[in-house]
Amino acid sequence: MRALLLSNSTNAGAETLGHAREAVAATLGGGDRLVFVPYALHDWDAYTDHVGCALADVCQVTGVHRMSRDELERARAIYVGGGNTFRLLDRLQREGLVEVIRRLVGGGVPYMGASAGSVIAGPSIRTTNDMPIVEPASLQALGFLGFHLNCHYQDPPTGPRVFMGETRDERLAEFLEENDSEVVCLREGAWLEVDGDRVALGGPTGGKLFRRGAPVSPLNEGDAAASRQRWSL
Repeated sequence: MRALLLSNSTNAGAETLGHAREAVAATLGGGDRLVFVPYALHDWDAYTDHVGCALADVCQVTGVHRMSRDELERARAIYVGGGNTFRLLDRLQREGLVEVIRRLVGGGVPYMGASAGSVIAGPSIRTTNDMPIVEPASLQALGFLGFHLNCHYQDPPTGPRVFMGETRDERLAEFLEENDSEVVCLREGAWLEVDGDRVALGGPTGGKLFRRGAPVSPLNEGDAAASRQRWSL
């Protein structure tokens, strides 16, 4: 499979997808009938039009909600946008698209995700940052990767602690108490590039790897996973 999994679609002060332009073009360029999945936000039409403008020089964009199933089957690439991960997965399930996307991507159709669209590439959405504003039938996701993703990762603040809620690190530690899985955390401006069974980290900001019973490890641009199923051996 071929995929680009972005932590975020927009860096502060930059144009949409501008920070990863070369990686986006390499994944999506040259193909017509790019299917955009806008279900993570409420206004599907506005979201699709915004992405269409952002990718106008790369490919032609059509929202999945504007397509017939036959048109979807002829997709040359799929891009699942960010927003609320629970809302996204719930709608994919309701529309019967989870298995369709799995089959198309497994058959060679490139996949791009940003934020929520990247989180669902993992085995479940249990490591999303989002509030469960709707209740999907299941938290199981697309399962393109064997490890979980956490996007928009923020390092714990330095200095005296003034915020008494859980840090991101504490929430992920709680996840690992209940789930024996790896979690790849991507700071904003970072992404994963998937080519077959190879997964590599792109972008200058890097991230971290969380594992049960192991110290948190830094991840840097160019680091590669052992496989799509496990980041480390």
